[in-house]
Amino acid sequence: MSEQAPQNPLHTLRVIEFEGIGPGPLAGLMLASLGAQVTVISRPVPQQIMREFGGDHGENPLRRNKQVIPLDLKTAAGVTRALELIAGADALIEANRPGVMERLGLGPAECAARNPRLVYGRMTGWGQTGPLSQSAGHDLNYLALTGLLSLSARPGEAPIVPPTVMGDATGALGLCFGIVSAVLDARATGRGRVVDAAIVDVVAMLGTIVQLARSSGQIDGARPSPFHDSPFYDSYVCADGRFITIGALENQFYTLLLAKLGLSDVDPASQYDRTEWPGLKRRFTDLFASRARDHWCDLLEGTDACFAPVLSIAEAVGHPHAKARGIYTETSSGLIEAAPAPRFSDLDLTDKPDHRQ
Repeated sequence: MSEQAPQNPLHTLRVIEFEGIGPGPLAGLMLASLGAQVTVISRPVPQQIMREFGGDHGENPLRRNKQVIPLDLKTAAGVTRALELIAGADALIEANRPGVMERLGLGPAECAARNPRLVYGRMTGWGQTGPLSQSAGHDLNYLALTGLLSLSARPGEAPIVPPTVMGDATGALGLCFGIVSAVLDARATGRGRVVDAAIVDVVAMLGTIVQLARSSGQIDGARPSPFHDSPFYDSYVCADGRFITIGALENQFYTLLLAKLGLSDVDPASQYDRTEWPGLKRRFTDLFASRARDHWCDLLEGTDACFAPVLSIAEAVGHPHAKARGIYTETSSGLIEAAPAPRFSDLDLTDKPDHRQ
């Protein structure tokens, strides 16, 4: 086994990806980044939206570490070649509306006839069933229907438009989890499965922590929320117009934050006394607005005050923590690429005590 093997735990996984936009290709990239052999079946002519969002640099980071084979699936020859590729695969990724693959002759039944061990991964926004399954939609719409988008708004304000990572990338990660789980079972049983990965399902599932907070009245209720109304969990503008964030939910972190800010007259024990929040919020706002962002970074970053500056994409690339971990690289054309995640290393038991009984 090569030295690279720990970083490539999916090196035995063979995936056929029918190229789409957004979460489908991202799921393929996630698998390929961990060593999977991903073959992309692309359209003869790229979709217009990919040309718009791909820019002029000619690079497509979603194709990184993948083999690309153009096929016209509207022809019998194209479908036949696709089925030949599927016959030797462990998994398939498609991100069309329900029924499209079946009409092409590439649905689960046709693929299972060629490869009964195949894991058939289906990436959609609304899912394969339900009254919205045939409707068009995008990331923002799926988040809205889960109820979670409403939590991005302060009372009386419109919800923000979150970055697409909140829906599309979450759905992609859910599809990857489903594919790897099903392949693990297929290798043991010889039976493939269909994985119905709907963004609306995955986002709702990941909202379990939010539901827990809601059940205890900490969010989405009548009383002030620590996540929307407290002084210790918010973003603040600084004197230079840039922003910082504070997230000191736990009392020990809040105590440290107050000490760092010189607010010795504030009792840390009253952290969750909601009657004090409006006044403290004004004090925090005025204090952070009195100095530039770099001042607060020097004072708070790297401490247990639960602090981080709000960085631009370009700033994030150059941040010392990102550089130390090698999170980003920048190509000659200016394209920013993120390193594969999560990371892996050997479980090295060399020179460790033998605890076996």
